[in-house]
Amino acid sequence: MASYSTSVLAHLFGIIALILMLVWLLHYQGGIEYDSDNSSRVFNVHPFLMFFGFIFLVGQAIMSYHTVPGTHETKKTVHMTLHFIAIVLGIVGICAVFKFHDMVYLVDVYSLHSWIGLGTFCLFGLQWLFGLTFMFQGTRQSRTAMAPWHIAGGRALFFMAICAALTGLMERTAMLRLLPHQRESHLINFTGLAILLFGVFVDMTVGLAHTYT
Repeated sequence: MASYSTSVLAHLFGIIALILMLVWLLHYQGGIEYDSDNSSRVFNVHPFLMFFGFIFLVGQAIMSYHTVPGTHETKKTVHMTLHFIAIVLGIVGICAVFKFHDMVYLVDVYSLHSWIGLGTFCLFGLQWLFGLTFMFQGTRQSRTAMAPWHIAGGRALFFMAICAALTGLMERTAMLRLLPHQRESHLINFTGLAILLFGVFVDMTVGLAHTYT
């Protein structure tokens, strides 16, 4: 019951973060379009897909064992599928920011945000590949032995992705040279808080579920 309550809160803050981000990108930043000639619209693909396409779906995948009805095999399939979709959308989001850098002649991979983000994404891909390997080729004993490491590693990488998102919002705020008390500045801050709380309640859902099982 406790893990169910925290999963409801996780979904709530995830949806709030998505709404706030869409308001920011569509109302204040001019829209989202990968093939646009407007560099800002191209850039906006990056935060949208890295949150909704990657972090939000990864959070759903992490909680799927506790929120998806059905057999263990069904939950495992949903878990792996959501992670795969998140990786694909994450690749598009990363390509969008590299395209933006080319359009405005910015140096690539120069900031703490980019180091954390790319490192997390690469490690996440390896985590998914190892999970897929053990799912189809590992013995029952090896899967049982690796499960705690897979779970702990997934939770750590999820919070690394949250950290990348928050540093990215801070970096974008600085690039836009927003004043402290502008509405857009507050909107970005509330978006970051909602993303953080989404991550907290996703992790609590997993932690509480393992505590009571």
